[in-house]
Amino acid sequence: MRKGLNYWSFPEGTTAHDAIDAARAAGFDGLELCLARTGGLALGASDSELAGIRRHAEDAGLELPSVASWLPWEHNLVSDDPRERQRARDLVTAQIAAAHALGAHTVLVVPGYVGVDFVPGSTPVDYEQAYERAQEAIAGLAPVAGAAGVDIGVENVWNKFLLSPLEMRRFLDEIGHDAVGAYFDIGNALLVGYPEQWIRILGHRIRKVHVKDYRRSPGGFDSFVDLLAGDVDFPRVVESLTDIGYDSYVTAEIMPPYHHAPDQLVVNTSASMDRIFTWSPRESTP
Repeated sequence: MRKGLNYWSFPEGTTAHDAIDAARAAGFDGLELCLARTGGLALGASDSELAGIRRHAEDAGLELPSVASWLPWEHNLVSDDPRERQRARDLVTAQIAAAHALGAHTVLVVPGYVGVDFVPGSTPVDYEQAYERAQEAIAGLAPVAGAAGVDIGVENVWNKFLLSPLEMRRFLDEIGHDAVGAYFDIGNALLVGYPEQWIRILGHRIRKVHVKDYRRSPGGFDSFVDLLAGDVDFPRVVESLTDIGYDSYVTAEIMPPYHHAPDQLVVNTSASMDRIFTWSPRESTP
């Protein structure tokens, strides 16, 4: 498995070049950039800008394995408004294009949401319609991704949708395209189940993995904590990943940055990941 870091671990305004340098210095193998309206990877970045980021990463000896984005929370892929659905599809298309230019092989895709508690003004969507619209949208985007040599990784997120590993597996299998798989988030799964079970059920469908930790009590968005400070059973997670033969990136998505000495978050995360992912797969839970 390869050790990655998500761009959101850095303070707002950090350039892609600076994030690459800091991630490499902390011992990471890869950096997941995040497409945004402005910032390190800006929506509408020129070909030369993207080429410059890719070249800087190559010179630093760091991979850019995937591209995420917060923008799909602003434009729901399964909205009742067809204009919003089209905006969301356009954003995924932009992610795919950016990933291709950067040499990344996966884009993280939020498959729309039935409801979301942390986006002001979001409107609930009927679950059955959300399922149909999400499948239609992702199936339509799959050939675009495939032609670019990029996988769509559908993430399990707090979207009141695709709430079990069996449903996620069915969703992906019904689309049935080689360019579509799961972007599995270990910490997100703890709210509704057990990450080690999700891993075994999704199996080979997993394209990339996000890692963060979470405390069940008191729960909620503010219960995401530093790695090894929460309730994720990391020995069992590592065992499950090993059992399915997963050998791609495990990327830490730890945010927001510390208020003081934000560079320490990157260092701490790297050290914790070294401990977690060198765990003996058969080591008993502490």
